[in-house]
Amino acid sequence: MRLVREHRSEYPSNAQAIAAVARQERVGVESLRRWVVQADFDAGNREGRTSEEHAEIRRLKAENKQLGEDVAILKAATSFFAGVLDPLGR
Repeated sequence: MRLVREHRSEYPSNAQAIAAVARQERVGVESLRRWVVQADFDAGNREGRTSEEHAEIRRLKAENKQLGEDVAILKAATSFFAGVLDPLGR
């Protein structure tokens, strides 16, 4: 990413700079393009989610999923114990 930033001015477009650096460093053009874009987000040079925001969203989604599973277990347990404790056997 540093090489792309340093050599952007030598090429007519950002895409050509990325392609040249990708060839030189033997990485995929699309991979390098994504890394450069994400680095721009992280540096505040572009509007979009930073890497920290992506990590926080992933963490919150995992937590939300776990809480949903916990609720389902508690509902099942409540139904079970309500049936066991019903003196009339309803």
